[in-house]
Amino acid sequence: MNAEEQRLKEQKIWKHWGPYLSERAWGTVREDYSSDGSAWDFFPHDHARSRAYRWNEDGIAGICDSNQQICFALAFWNGKDPILKERIFGLTGNEGNHGEDVKEYYFYVDSTPTHSYMKYLYKYPQAEFPYAQLLEENRRAGKSNGEFELLDTKIFDENKYFDCFVEYAKADTEDILIRITIANRGAETARINVLPTVWARNVWSWNGGKPRFEFQISNSKPDTIEAGDYQLFCENADELLFCENNTNKQRLFGAENESRFVKDGINDYIVHGRSDAVNPAQHGTKAAANYVLDIPAKSEVTVRLRLSKNDISRKDAKAQSAAFADFDEIFAERRKEADEFYAEIIPAKLSKDAQSVMRQAFAGMLWSKQFYYYDVEKWLEGDSNQPAPPEERKKQRNHEWRHLNNADVISMPDKWEYPWYAAWDLAFHSIPLALVDAEFAKEQLILMLREWYMHPNGQIPAYEWAYGDVNPPVHAWAALRVYQIDKKRTGKGDTKFLARIFQKLLLNFTWWVNRKDAEGMNVFEGGFLGLDNIGVFDRSRPLPTGGKLAQSDGTSWMAMYCLNLLAIALELAVVDDSYEDVATKFWEHFIYIADAMNNLGQEGISLWNEEDGFYYDVLHLHDQKNAPLKVRSMVGLIPLFAVATIDSKTLDALPDFKERFHWFIRNRPELCMNVENLDDKHLLAIAFRERLERVLKIMLDENEFLSLHGIRALSRFHKDNPYILHVNGDEHRVDYEPAESSSGLFGGNSNWRGPVWMPVNYLLIESLQKFHHFYGDDLRVECPTASGNLMNLWEVSQELSRRLSRIFLRSGDGGTRPVYGNSEKFQTDEHWRDYVLFYEYFHGDTGTGVGASHQTGWTGLVAKLLQQSGE
Repeated sequence: MNAEEQRLKEQKIWKHWGPYLSERAWGTVREDYSSDGSAWDFFPHDHARSRAYRWNEDGIAGICDSNQQICFALAFWNGKDPILKERIFGLTGNEGNHGEDVKEYYFYVDSTPTHSYMKYLYKYPQAEFPYAQLLEENRRAGKSNGEFELLDTKIFDENKYFDCFVEYAKADTEDILIRITIANRGAETARINVLPTVWARNVWSWNGGKPRFEFQISNSKPDTIEAGDYQLFCENADELLFCENNTNKQRLFGAENESRFVKDGINDYIVHGRSDAVNPAQHGTKAAANYVLDIPAKSEVTVRLRLSKNDISRKDAKAQSAAFADFDEIFAERRKEADEFYAEIIPAKLSKDAQSVMRQAFAGMLWSKQFYYYDVEKWLEGDSNQPAPPEERKKQRNHEWRHLNNADVISMPDKWEYPWYAAWDLAFHSIPLALVDAEFAKEQLILMLREWYMHPNGQIPAYEWAYGDVNPPVHAWAALRVYQIDKKRTGKGDTKFLARIFQKLLLNFTWWVNRKDAEGMNVFEGGFLGLDNIGVFDRSRPLPTGGKLAQSDGTSWMAMYCLNLLAIALELAVVDDSYEDVATKFWEHFIYIADAMNNLGQEGISLWNEEDGFYYDVLHLHDQKNAPLKVRSMVGLIPLFAVATIDSKTLDALPDFKERFHWFIRNRPELCMNVENLDDKHLLAIAFRERLERVLKIMLDENEFLSLHGIRALSRFHKDNPYILHVNGDEHRVDYEPAESSSGLFGGNSNWRGPVWMPVNYLLIESLQKFHHFYGDDLRVECPTASGNLMNLWEVSQELSRRLSRIFLRSGDGGTRPVYGNSEKFQTDEHWRDYVLFYEYFHGDTGTGVGASHQTGWTGLVAKLLQQSGE
């Protein structure tokens, strides 16, 4: 094992410190104590520098311990901004023309799984940051226009900005070296204040008590801040500044402050020259070292710090020099170890550019961990030391989730736009994470099923905005894939993990059957199912037509869920034959769902449309009329996800299951049209061969779903043929929108009407590979449709994988990256072009990144695609 692998195996808690600090805590649900649930408005950015957070902390390039007791992050000041740059800025949902949107440029450059080495880049303008312009231009733009970004303000013209590199290297579990390199990219000398800042999360204001940690200047060691057993050595700092992490009530509310030295004290000292804003006695719950740097043109300056717990115990002035004696040596060693670790994971056959993209994808996954703290009952009822929340809150958001009490380090979709976990996102996160840290991936999946997460009725919490919303049931799929990835790497399957997951998923499966198949017909609803605006109606609300919606995607997800649980049960049955019984249950349940999907009998609500050769949602009205909603969308491709193969070897090893399996086929042949036999294999799929071929003909048509960058969420057919439905005098329509959404549905910052989404594309690729495992070269299709180019389904999956990966890769020698569209700065500038952002989704025609720019969560799947399929 290399050094990083050894750290992952050690009993020492190498992950106790990590990048667990959010990049935005303001404007979030947890900090919302309003009567109307207006989270985006209750705690605005303007309050963030002055107001103590209740549940979370934020900062730039920050780290904290795994309980977020002590936080460390960077603050900057260019001498022109009206406030310190202490946190990442962006627009909330009510301010952006397409919902929440970060308006800064920062990059996760590198990280190992134990965070023994990490690197982050923040680009800070030298001119005054255009807060007001960004807000005004996006408000003016309207939903039919693109986002107005920071580059559009021209503030980076003439390269008048600083590249602020922040690196961490661990000498030991609680001995962290910090190197900050500030590069002036401009043509003139420029000044910057760099303020490495350390503070204690405020836990005392809410229920009384005293801070556990208070920072003070060392009496014996120059340029050193102490807090209990911790010491922050600040090499050659110009000054050390102290205040309290308490709300400035006077500024915000006109009330009296408990202390003179409040949260924004360092801000007021630096920006406004107020010496009375910081504590002259040099102690408090927040502290910063101030470095005033005049950096010549096109030059850089380095600042060094060390945060250590009892590791450097010398109590005299020599401790300062001792803290940095081995500094450069340790950094060099940790970077070398990071290279060795990734050399084992990233294929050497990839180009240097692809290797860099893959490593940055992993870095994004690992940097996007966050300490997540939320006790819903306490949030609803309020704290003893604070005013009681409005009574209206007790029947509003998340009031049915009083059991939920989270305080863990969790993989986030994104720590600015989505600084809260989302269950189905997290399932996809686990796949690339399993390549670098399988134990963490397994822990994350189990965490969502623990009793303080999962609802007593069996529902998995969806996401903070509404835990009761319904996401696709992909947890079983993720658990199985993580198990398989781990087994392939180690040679041994972790059946204990699989059994723990399986037992809890039985509760969740039962919840689905009882709540989302109200009439017991094996045709499921489910609501929006994470696909936001994909349908004709808002599928999370009652239909304007009345009746119900039989969902092609909801039913298909459940069929896939059955097959995933079947596969897990069969895997466990090898070591415990009692699992054969429950395997039979999921085999039969899949058959009933598949039959319902394709049913042409008495109910007449088949989700398959024979005329079009495609699956649609069906509107089932009270007068027994049924109408397919003929929108060619991902909803009609999700049936392909429900596919599995059982071979004779597996059946022979499980005689009880084999007997019941064949009994059902013999005695219920009318239900088994979705079971196909070939040689020694049995294919279980919703889309049997004829229907599979017809769906693929549409999916692989470049005038429909297939783009140069993957499969679109909505067919391009609807560009010239919008789907229009008139109900009660109102027009409901679906147009092809390849980029941002033109509506405000679900906040307006997510669009499934044309862009390419990585998670569903990844599942399509896997499904094609499963079909190929059964059919082999016997099944070949045109790819693209009408091209005359025949491929087997494995080759089609590889083509899709390459198209997706191509979004991030530079075309040819010195070419452009589709992800950055027509942004000249990102495409050509040597200080921009090789830093990659992993967006939430991608323009259906051009591949340009859209939505949350740091959605490294499920977009991090590109690392798995590059690992398994190359370029």
